[in-house]
Amino acid sequence: MRDFKKLSVWEKAHQLTLNIYQSTDQFPNDERYELTSQMRRSASSIPSNIAEGCGRISQPQFARFLNIAFGSASELEYQIILSQDLGFITSNKSKELNNNVTEIKRILFSLLKKVKTDS
Repeated sequence: MRDFKKLSVWEKAHQLTLNIYQSTDQFPNDERYELTSQMRRSASSIPSNIAEGCGRISQPQFARFLNIAFGSASELEYQIILSQDLGFITSNKSKELNNNVTEIKRILFSLLKKVKTDS
């Protein structure tokens, strides 16, 4: 059993999720059940799947949940671009968030390679 709270990628994903919640709080009310909700689900899916994968016994199961987290990060990456293009977040905020997503994806990719090698 792994302690997800000890993984730096989980901590970074958790901080990104908090940042997404804060950023989307400023979105228009008519986006509450659309883009706001989608971004929050995508963001929270990243650390949630890392945590769930850590609770699995086998390496292939762990890798499966890391893969899902990676997909959620890619989904969030697009949603951040869309948010900027719609004028809901600034260019600087978009760059900051996407830099965080890129770093998380890089770490997840490395971790996935290691987990697959170890299995």
